[in-house]
Amino acid sequence: MSHRSRSLLIIAGEASGDLHASKVVTRLKELAPDIRIFGVGGDRMRTAGMELSYHSSDFAVVGFIEVIRHIPKLKRVMNQLLKMVSRRQTRLALLIDYPGFNLVLARKLRAAGVKVFYYITPQVWAWGERRVRKISERTDRVAVILPFEQQFYAARGVDVDFVGHPLLDEPEITASRVPKTVLPTHPVIGLLPGSRRGEIARHLPPMLGAVRILRQEFGEIDVKLGLAEGMTPEDLNVGGSAASHGVEILAPGSAHDLMADATVLVVSSGTATLESACFGTPMVIVYRTSPLSYAIGRLLVKIPHIGLANVVAGERVVPELVQADLTPERLAASVSAYLKDAELYADTSRRLLEIRGLLGDPGAGDRVARSVLAMMEEA
Repeated sequence: MSHRSRSLLIIAGEASGDLHASKVVTRLKELAPDIRIFGVGGDRMRTAGMELSYHSSDFAVVGFIEVIRHIPKLKRVMNQLLKMVSRRQTRLALLIDYPGFNLVLARKLRAAGVKVFYYITPQVWAWGERRVRKISERTDRVAVILPFEQQFYAARGVDVDFVGHPLLDEPEITASRVPKTVLPTHPVIGLLPGSRRGEIARHLPPMLGAVRILRQEFGEIDVKLGLAEGMTPEDLNVGGSAASHGVEILAPGSAHDLMADATVLVVSSGTATLESACFGTPMVIVYRTSPLSYAIGRLLVKIPHIGLANVVAGERVVPELVQADLTPERLAASVSAYLKDAELYADTSRRLLEIRGLLGDPGAGDRVARSVLAMMEEA
């Protein structure tokens, strides 16, 4: 391998990207100790041995207005990264998720003669075909983490590998589990309202309203709330005081314990629904966004389910309460249905555990690292 090809640009603009990319960085450093990795990432990637040119926390922009306001800054960052690529004679870039930024950067990188490897692609199977063409034109290789994505991309002429879901590299996710078949005398309801303040503001009030209704029906039940990493109890104030509703607020980062221990979960749509499925804990998936964003989404989204657990299963395994359907009354009724019907509860747990088997085998980070090194040899 030539000296110049030992330089690698990685862009991971979100917290989840930092987690998954850190596994790749760690493995790259083990397989090729002299590799020089720079770009955008988080604390985990820095700990794994990457030089952070920019921290991913500067990129956590959500919503149309916020993105527009940040465009000048993002353009400056992109130009600086391209100068670094040129100066370091970098021949390969690994782009992770974050499509709004990465697909623009990919076009500029290809124009500069840099090969592009895209890991964890945007959910174009849900949002339509326009971005598929961009991905096909602007990448040299794609690695996907959901089983049906491989066939989707291959049918559209993209060089694609299914590497398995990086969740499977978490020991607690792959631990042996049996379906939950017995409803406990004292049920525990787990609340996972989301990883952003906006999600919490929209999801927590109906969750707390449902808690009040469930306590009227079942008496004193334990309710625990899991904070995403990086969140603090103060972030919950945007959605109402959980503590005043007798909800136990767990330490950030203990979501997996809650997924394992809860009787029923109420989960904000996203990767957390897949994680919860891997524990076999019956759940209700919730999601609410601004009316404008939802109206645009309805025009674009072409799949019947919003929760990843249901998407991967290819059927509605667990209920989804979206937008106007997310009311305290409907949420309480969905949770109550599990607590009153042992057969429904056990069957749902069994079907959720089957989803884990569809996610591939552990070792996604290793497979991506080896593909990176193979592409470097070719660059």
